Amino acid sequence: MKTIKITYWASTAIVALMMTYSAYAYLTEPMMKQAFQHLGFPDYFRVELAVAKIIGAILLIAPVAQRFKEWAYAGFGITFISAFTAHTMSGDPISARIMPVVFLILLIVSYFSFRKFADVKPSAETV
Repeated sequence: MKTIKITYWASTAIVALMMTYSAYAYLTEPMMKQAFQHLGFPDYFRVELAVAKIIGAILLIAPVAQRFKEWAYAGFGITFISAFTAHTMSGDPISARIMPVVFLILLIVSYFSFRKFADVKPSAETV
């Protein structure tokens, strides 16, 4: 149980921190605006994605109902797969394509440890 809890919190914290950092960068770094243009996305999508990442990071960390966490996991999963696809289709180097895969793996570790952790303790929905 202790190993599952440590795995859950470590992987979840890394994902949440990275999503918070990338949201901040999307909103403040001119280079990110250029990166979104390079990938063919409209500028409003950069802002929309930043807001979604902040909300998702909060949902992963906060003590909320399991269904909200599951939506955050699904959203981040789609985001990481889409990022990999966008970088690949744009002809970006492997270094740009590998990070979404790494974070997808961390997200999967977080999700499965969350499921094991949630099965042991009472859920937020029943409390």
